[in-house]
Amino acid sequence: MARGFKDKLGEGGFGTVFKGNLRSGPCVAIKMLGKSKGNGKDFISEVSTIGRIYHLNVVRLLGFCIEGSKRALVYEFMPNGSLDKFIFSKEGSVNISYSQIFDISVGVARGIAYLHHGCEMKILHFDIKPHNILLDENFTPKVSDFGLAKLYPVENSIVTMTAARGTIGYMAPELFYKNIGGVSYKADVYSFGMLLMEMAGKRKNLNVQAEHSSQLYFPLWIYDQFGQEGEIEIEDVPEDEKKIVKKMIIVALWCIQLTPDDRPSMSKVVEMLEGDVESLEMPLKPTLYPHETAVDNQRTNLDQTTSSDYGSSYDSVEMETKSLLENIA
Repeated sequence: MARGFKDKLGEGGFGTVFKGNLRSGPCVAIKMLGKSKGNGKDFISEVSTIGRIYHLNVVRLLGFCIEGSKRALVYEFMPNGSLDKFIFSKEGSVNISYSQIFDISVGVARGIAYLHHGCEMKILHFDIKPHNILLDENFTPKVSDFGLAKLYPVENSIVTMTAARGTIGYMAPELFYKNIGGVSYKADVYSFGMLLMEMAGKRKNLNVQAEHSSQLYFPLWIYDQFGQEGEIEIEDVPEDEKKIVKKMIIVALWCIQLTPDDRPSMSKVVEMLEGDVESLEMPLKPTLYPHETAVDNQRTNLDQTTSSDYGSSYDSVEMETKSLLENIA
């Protein structure tokens, strides 16, 4: 199928993806998994998860191959690749309109809502980010890469986690701070909010090369701009598309609320995106860490209650982020 693995499409944390062809003609994407920990857990997770679902906005698993220690997943081919190359576009790269970006965001939201509420088992993705949103020839988005996904009975509201999982910058705070709420499908809502914010700004949320220190962290900067001016000022946004971008940003701000209970469900997110921007209320200003929240008008420092079981990799990133944001009021 892969013709000697000559056409490499990309590489991720779980393996390398190559382009291939079925004997019947269609192109496919073949993910060759790297050496798997836990006796092939990632492979089993991906096959068992995506093998049982079919939705317009979820990438379709066509089959899998096993030969000795080698494992491969065969997916439908997405000719436009991943979303990141369009929203983090460099000069000379392909550009898409905000109307297209909005349509993509609605499609992604529908796909995640299906995973949460439309299957026999509740499927939590845990790695929603631009690189894991693939685009077909019509720019229809497909949620992909289920290596970190977990399945739970629909009636389970809180899930048991022994370690944080996901990508720094998109991971929900409850994965590290147990005292703000249990881990649930709202973790995916947070990740989608961070993704949606990047789609609206066509930039990474944390930009160390920003011209002004106030623009280092996009969600806080854009919230303050709303407060001061009631409108948005983002480069390259045509006047007739400002309402679309404003809607995306307000919905994103709801999704990245610190406490899981304050975030909407993905079904509600779809409803908000498809509704009128005038009907959307502004949420509270997003906070980055639990100790920034006010309880009974008193600031509480919750740093010491972070679970040591949840890994130390976040600590260094948190410290780096804090130092970058120290000038942001």
